[in-house]
Amino acid sequence: MSYQNTRIAETAEILKARLAGLENKSEIMRSVELKALFDELKHLPADQKAQFGQEVNQLRQELAGLIKDGQDQQESLTPIDITAPFDVNVSQADRPQLLPSETGSKHPLMTELEAVLDIFYRMGFTAVESREIDDDFHMFGSLNFPEDHPARDDYDTFMTTQTDKNGKPYIAPAHTSTMQNRVLTKHKANLEKGRPIAAVIPGRVFRNEDLDARHEHTFYQLEGIFVGKGVTAGNLIATLKTFLQEYYGKELDVMTQPFYFPFTEPSFEFALSCPFCDKKGCHICSQTGWIELLGCGMIHPNVLESAGIDPKVYTGFAWGGGIERLVMMKYGIEDIRHFESGKLDFLRQFS
Repeated sequence: MSYQNTRIAETAEILKARLAGLENKSEIMRSVELKALFDELKHLPADQKAQFGQEVNQLRQELAGLIKDGQDQQESLTPIDITAPFDVNVSQADRPQLLPSETGSKHPLMTELEAVLDIFYRMGFTAVESREIDDDFHMFGSLNFPEDHPARDDYDTFMTTQTDKNGKPYIAPAHTSTMQNRVLTKHKANLEKGRPIAAVIPGRVFRNEDLDARHEHTFYQLEGIFVGKGVTAGNLIATLKTFLQEYYGKELDVMTQPFYFPFTEPSFEFALSCPFCDKKGCHICSQTGWIELLGCGMIHPNVLESAGIDPKVYTGFAWGGGIERLVMMKYGIEDIRHFESGKLDFLRQFS
């Protein structure tokens, strides 16, 4: 259908193009462009109203016809039995070609996680799987986060619309530390029997991050906890260095520097020398020569008390770091985003 008025003709093209992409096609009848044409009609001189109004009504009728045609076409489609076997609905010629099963393999992160856990098993640790949804108490309260801590804001942390019994939203955990209270509470009987609590906690975490070569919004993290009598920061450093030497098969330059975490005191950042520039500085390490590997420290007394453990008798350490960072350092991978990219040429290097 053609329109003599240029404005109506242009609006018709815009609306018909938009109509094709709408799931609920009747929405086009409430579009601001169509409403603007009717509003314009009210202010036109009397000698122009008749022609303009006739063409606007033609446009509305044309759109109504296109909506009806689309509905008729949908109703005429042959129903698909979604419970039937695959080849009932799709002919052999139209069936997609599937990759042969022998080309599949484990994702490199899962392969490396198994290697990491094996090392800690041999060091006397047990493994406890983390959660992907948790409550405010385990995410913040039990970990000594103050009420006004910025991490409690939904700008920093992904929160759901569902709430717990206290009216606080459930959270997609930003760290595997969300499991600390559960592990300490469940295994504190070990301490009374003279045995330490030693656990590692793998899991997927979610953060509102600016994405770059070293940061992702979704990644895998490994938490470590060790609690007993007379545990010191020296034990922490020795444990991490022993693990890293075993995982990388060689001694590495490491650096610790003071940091702040609500759930540890004192707290440290643990870094490795950058393998991409040999500590000379590059864009991967932000010209520092070091790559931050994990955060760690001595478990805060308030965290121990929250789990019913007397901090005057027992001390402990904890750490948490990304599995992707470990693997990047091991294989010289320059961009963390490769792991979730789905690029087969990248993944096949590890099969």
